[in-house]
Amino acid sequence: MTPAPGTAGTEVGRRAARAVFAVFVLNGFLFATWVSRLPAVRDALGLDPAQLGLLLLVGSVGSLLALPLTGAVVQRLGTARTVLAAAGVAVAGFAVVALGLQAGSVPLLGAGLFVAQAGIGAWDVAMNLEGGAVEHAVGRAIMPRFHAGFSVGTVAGAGVGALAALAGVPVPVHLVGGLVVALATVAVSVRAFLPAVPVPSAPGRRGGLAAALSGWREGRTVLIGLLVLAAALTEGAANDWLALAVVDGFHTRDAMGALAFGVFVAAMTLMRFAGELLLERFGRVAVLRLCTGLALVGLVVFVASPWLPLALAGAAVWGLGAALGFPVGMSAASDDPLRAAARVSVVSSIGYTAFLVGPPLLGLLADVVGYRPALLAIAVPLVLSLLLAPVARPPARPGHDDAGAPASTRPSA
Repeated sequence: MTPAPGTAGTEVGRRAARAVFAVFVLNGFLFATWVSRLPAVRDALGLDPAQLGLLLLVGSVGSLLALPLTGAVVQRLGTARTVLAAAGVAVAGFAVVALGLQAGSVPLLGAGLFVAQAGIGAWDVAMNLEGGAVEHAVGRAIMPRFHAGFSVGTVAGAGVGALAALAGVPVPVHLVGGLVVALATVAVSVRAFLPAVPVPSAPGRRGGLAAALSGWREGRTVLIGLLVLAAALTEGAANDWLALAVVDGFHTRDAMGALAFGVFVAAMTLMRFAGELLLERFGRVAVLRLCTGLALVGLVVFVASPWLPLALAGAAVWGLGAALGFPVGMSAASDDPLRAAARVSVVSSIGYTAFLVGPPLLGLLADVVGYRPALLAIAVPLVLSLLLAPVARPPARPGHDDAGAPASTRPSA
C-alpha cells in the first residue's frame, strides 16, 4: 500500500504525521510499561539473573521472527490495519503475561511475552513504513521526529512505572491499565493515517512472502541494515550498561547511574527533534557522519574520563550521536514506495538483532575487563558506520536533495 496521490503538503499529510507520532509514542510507552516493572516481576517469581535473561530472550525471539515477515502483511493489509492488528497482538500477549504473573506461572508468562514482543516487532515495522510514506507525502525529512516520539513514550512509560511501583500497584493491574490506554489510542490514531492505494508488484516480481523476503538479496538494503545495526547497538548498549558502568566505575550510588542514563536519553531525544532541520540543511550522509563522530567522541570520553562530571558530559555527547542512525536508516529503506515494505523489514530485522545479541556479548566482555572498558567495543561498528554512511544517500531524483525531500524544502543559507 502507498499514500494516495494528492496528499503531499495538505492537511491530510499533517494529520497523518501527528497520528504516526502518536503511534510511536504509544509503542515506546507500552514497551516501557513492561520493562519498568521488571524488578517487581523478578522478585514476584523469584527469578535469578540467568532465568530472567532467558525469559527476556524468549520475548526477543518473538520479535525477530515477526520482523522479516511483517512486510508481506503490510502489502496485504496496509499500514493502518497492520499497526492496529499488531497492537492487538501485543496487548493480547501482555494480557497473558499479566495472567502468568497472577498465577505465578513462568511458562505462561514466557508464552505471553513471546506473543507480545512479536506484536511489538510487527507494530514497529508498520509504523516505520507509514512514517516513510508520510515523509514522501509532506516532502520533509521528519522520521527523526517520530523516533523522538518513541523516546518520549519510553520516558513517560518509565515514569508511570516508577509511580506505580512507589504506590505499590500490582504489576498485573498496572499492565492491564497500560494495555487499555495503548490499544484504545492506537485504534483512534490509525484512522488518520494516509489514505492508501494498492502497490502493484514490480514487473517480474512475485508477491506475498517471496517479495517481502527479496530485500535480503539487495546489497544496498543489507548495508543500510548494518548502519542501523551500529546505531541500535550504540543505543542499546547504553540502555543496558551505562547506569551500571557509572555505578561500578565511579563507586557511586544507583541514583547517579540512573541520572547518567537520563542524561543520555534526554540528549538523544533532543537531537531527534533537531534532526529534521539538520537533514534538510545538510543531507543524510553529512548528518550520519556528524552523529557517528559525536558518538565516538562521547563514548571515548565516557570510558576514559577519571572524573564523573566529565563522564556525564561524555554520556550526553554519546546520546547526541546515537540519535539519528536508526531513523535515517528507516528513511533510506523507504526511498522507493514500491519496495519499502520488504526493505524496512530487512533493515529492522538486522537492526534489532543488535538489541538481542549485542548486550549479552558486552556483558561477557565486561566480566573480563569491566563495564566501562567493555563499552569501547561499540567503536568497531561505529567506525563501520562512518564508512557506510554514503549508502544512505537517496537515489538521484530531479528536484530532490540529499535528505530525500524536495529541494524546495531545504532552508536557504
